[in-house]
Amino acid sequence: MSSFVNTNRNKRAKLYNHTATGLFYLLGCSVLLLIFWMLYTILSKGLPDITLDFLTKVPEEMDAGGGIGPVLFNSFYILIISLVISVPIGVGAGIYLAEYAPNNRFTEILRMAVETLSSVPSIVFGLLGLAIFAEYFQIGLTIIGGAVSLAFLNLPMLARVTEEAIRAVPEELRNASYALGTTKFQVIRTVVIPVALQGIITGICLVAGRAFGESAVIILTAGLSTSGEMWDFNLFSPGETLAVHLWYVQSEAIVEDAASIADKSAAVLVFVVLFINLIFRIPLWLNNRRMKQR
Repeated sequence: MSSFVNTNRNKRAKLYNHTATGLFYLLGCSVLLLIFWMLYTILSKGLPDITLDFLTKVPEEMDAGGGIGPVLFNSFYILIISLVISVPIGVGAGIYLAEYAPNNRFTEILRMAVETLSSVPSIVFGLLGLAIFAEYFQIGLTIIGGAVSLAFLNLPMLARVTEEAIRAVPEELRNASYALGTTKFQVIRTVVIPVALQGIITGICLVAGRAFGESAVIILTAGLSTSGEMWDFNLFSPGETLAVHLWYVQSEAIVEDAASIADKSAAVLVFVVLFINLIFRIPLWLNNRRMKQR
C-alpha cells in the first residue's frame, strides 16, 4: 500500500514539475517576444531614415529637416558626468554596506533609506535639483545641474545593486584569502570585487540606461533648449537631451515633420541604450572567456 502511495506521489510530483517547467518556458518566451516586438516596432519606424545630417544638424523650430546633433551630444555629455560622480560613490557605498558597516540599528536605517530612495519617482530628484541649482545657487537650468541631479537619482540603485553583488560572493573565498595572510582591503580588491564584477557592471548598465533615457529630471534641471552649438562643453549651458527633445517634438513641436523626427529620435535613443549595454558587457565576455581558457 505504501509503495502504491509513493508511486502516485512521484507521478504527481513529476506532473507538477513538467507543468511548472512548461509555464516558466511559456512566460520566458512571452517576455522575449514582447521585447523583440517593441524593439522591432520602434527601430523599424525610424532607423531606416536616419542619416548623418540628422545626427549632426541643429534642431529646427519652424522649418522641416532639423537634426538632433546638440541634444545627442548633451545626452552623452550629461551621462558621462553623472557616471563619473555616481559610480565611485555608489560602488563605494555598496562595498561599505556589505563589508565594513556593523550590524546595528543605524546600518539598518541607512539600508532602508537607500532602498526607499531607489523607489522614489525621478520627478522628486528633479525638484531637488531645481531647488539646489536654480534657486539656491542661482545658476539656472544647466548641464552640470542635470548631471548632478541624475547622479543623485542613480546613487541609491547603484549602491544597493553593488551591496547585493558583494554579499553574493561566497564566504569561503574570503576565508581562503585571509588564510594566506592578506588584509581586508586586499581581499576586497583582489577577490571580492573581481568575483562580484558582473553584478556591479549590471548595476552600472542599469543606471546608465536610465540616465540616458531620463527626461523628468532633465526638464527641471537642464531645460528644454541647447546653446545651438554642436560641441558645447560649457557646464553652465542649457542641457536639453535626446529624451527631452523626443518628448518636446512629440507633444509641442510645430514643424511639419515632427512625427518623422520623433520616430527617428526614438530609434536612436533605443539603439544607444542597447549599445551602452553592449559596450559594458564586452569586457565581461572577454574576461569570462579568458578565465575558461585557463
